[in-house]
Amino acid sequence: MLARRLSDDPSVRVVLLEAGPARGGPAVADPARWTELIGGPLDWGHAYEPAAPTLHRPIAIPRGRVLGGSSATNAMLWYRGHPADYDAWGEGWDFATLLPYFRRSEDAGRSDPWRGTGGPMRVEAPADPHPVALAVLDAAVEAGLPRIADANGATNLGATVPEFTVRGERRHSAADGYLAPVAGRANLDVRCDTHVVGLEFAGDRCVGVRWRPARGEPGGGVLRAERGVVLALGALETPRLLMLSGIGPAAHLRAHGIAVRADLPVGDRLADHPLVTGITFRAREPLGPVRGTGGGAMLNWCSPGSERPDLHAFVVQGPHATPEVAARHDLTPPVFALSPGLMRARSLGEVRLTGTDPTAPLRIRPNLLGDPQDVEALCAGVEFVQQLGRTGALGAVAAGPAAPDHLLTAREREAFVRLATSTFFHVAGTAAIGPVVDRALRVHGVDGLRVVDASVFPSLPSCNTNAPVIAVAERAADLLRAAG
Repeated sequence: MLARRLSDDPSVRVVLLEAGPARGGPAVADPARWTELIGGPLDWGHAYEPAAPTLHRPIAIPRGRVLGGSSATNAMLWYRGHPADYDAWGEGWDFATLLPYFRRSEDAGRSDPWRGTGGPMRVEAPADPHPVALAVLDAAVEAGLPRIADANGATNLGATVPEFTVRGERRHSAADGYLAPVAGRANLDVRCDTHVVGLEFAGDRCVGVRWRPARGEPGGGVLRAERGVVLALGALETPRLLMLSGIGPAAHLRAHGIAVRADLPVGDRLADHPLVTGITFRAREPLGPVRGTGGGAMLNWCSPGSERPDLHAFVVQGPHATPEVAARHDLTPPVFALSPGLMRARSLGEVRLTGTDPTAPLRIRPNLLGDPQDVEALCAGVEFVQQLGRTGALGAVAAGPAAPDHLLTAREREAFVRLATSTFFHVAGTAAIGPVVDRALRVHGVDGLRVVDASVFPSLPSCNTNAPVIAVAERAADLLRAAG
């Protein structure tokens, strides 16, 4: 996205380096097949370190390794969360400042004070939601939630048909929206299968990057950047590259024999949304082919004591369970799931190196469920979803619970949450505005180096990260143009 906006100026030469391939194949294009991409060749293959709060289970954290990044491999939900989420980011990044960039980025088919039309990212709601999704919406209303037309409007409290980055029956990634229309630009050089493994410096200024072929072929070199370097590798690979280049916690860098260039808390404050995967129901009838992305309904509501929505759930047209839950229950089709998650978790983790090899596994400690209040909120989410199963609307399509297979007691709910909690794949905050970068996204103590991805989020908004990352990048483009 940033490469497109910067190359709008013909006097600027932009080189975009992508570690993955230019195209991902049929599973990328087909919204119904996005889950096939998890753990495949287009996935970086990261995993969270097993920890006691989640019963020492391994938890994968998929990240896209292809042109378009995770926008080419994710579940395609286009969702901003609550406007107040961004007001917490402070001056220059509050919602009033970011709203024009949200609107500029999207083509939502309508233009009003909240939404945009004509932007690069095509956004569509399912034209024919699955009957299970419609039943979930009716069940939520029966349980007391309002039905809202647009969760990207003034409020996200309620039940709605969500919007996705699709055009017709095809995924519409950031590469599709921003890069494809300008593929022939003379001043835009896109190089795929190119793994950036280090930063080059002249004094205190970053003057380029070191790279090598991503597929292991011999070769590589240094690419010089006269006007500066922008990192947009995501909240896991950006801190890796910074730390490998001497920018990070001094003691950690020295422990790996890395000379310290800037002692900054890179890799700290790792944020993610914990997801209970999931509450599965037996369907009364076969579900038929997957429609759209396999979802079609979204709920947002408040946990006890919360002033704005912090619990979120989505429908899955099929089973949705961790391996540990699946091993204990019969999930033979036809089944469907409603999976709740916590969108303002208090628990924060960290990312650390395990060595100086740029392909070595990262040590990613998410601290999911580390705060007791997060556990309490997720237990409330599970209780509400199970209550939905007892409504007349959901009972019309559900023959009964499958996993869990009965209403849970308070103690059983906590045990289930610890066994079923996974991730929304919404990692952020590891090079945050304030501690690591300034309000113009410049890395403290290093000239010529900025970060423009979810790493810079001061806190995680109550939504999927695709839309806010693109809005941040739109604003960053203006900041870079103003800087000359």
